[in-house]
Amino acid sequence: MITGKTAAAHAGASSGISTAEAARIPEQVTRHSFGARFFHGIMALSMLALLFTAFLPKVGVQFAWVKWHWIAGIVLTISVLYHIIHASFVLDFWSIWPDAQDREDAGNRLKLAMGQSAPAPKKFAKYPLENKLYHMVVMLAGLSAIGTGVFMMKRVRTPFFVRNPYLFSDMTWGWMYVLHGLAGVGFVGLVTVHIYFAIRPEKLFITKSMIFGTISRENYLGHHDPQRWVVAGQGSASAGSGTKKVSA
Repeated sequence: MITGKTAAAHAGASSGISTAEAARIPEQVTRHSFGARFFHGIMALSMLALLFTAFLPKVGVQFAWVKWHWIAGIVLTISVLYHIIHASFVLDFWSIWPDAQDREDAGNRLKLAMGQSAPAPKKFAKYPLENKLYHMVVMLAGLSAIGTGVFMMKRVRTPFFVRNPYLFSDMTWGWMYVLHGLAGVGFVGLVTVHIYFAIRPEKLFITKSMIFGTISRENYLGHHDPQRWVVAGQGSASAGSGTKKVSA
């Protein structure tokens, strides 16, 4: 019978840390704080509302979609501003950006996939490389949608702006609508891909962590590099490697 300590020892050995260090890691490792999960939930709801209000009228569902669309846009904008502040001053801002190790491992994975010799890639830090790249694409699409959407609110009646459809030339408005539309269409694909990978069996532990906030010690040691993502309770040998302890 495999106990929790035995499983931790096996996972710890595969992660390059001792059994004692593995045992000191909490059984449940915090991956996302409540603030991060709250933001993700609000952002997801506002994003779905934006997509539904934008595309349902295109398939014949008629309702006062403009009002609900800009309301969802305001909610998304506020949530993104909160996230920027929260990530900058509470979380580890750089943990979501690709680093040198990610780039090196990506190159090694590519070489191995092509049948070439290369060192075995290391385990990921807190966020896998694909999550980091996805975050970058979503950020670009989101800022495009928000930036153009704020100006487009000048063309409708809202409590926030005096309506002025002549703020820009027809050409400028046209390009703004094109950019806003491309961001919207892009989000259809991005949201679809996100949901698809979120429900895949091997990714469910990450999805559950966005709901409950934690992952098991075995999943932490099995999928992440303790030297790159140092958590509270980890042994001094890992913490002393120069790796910054990051918050959830």
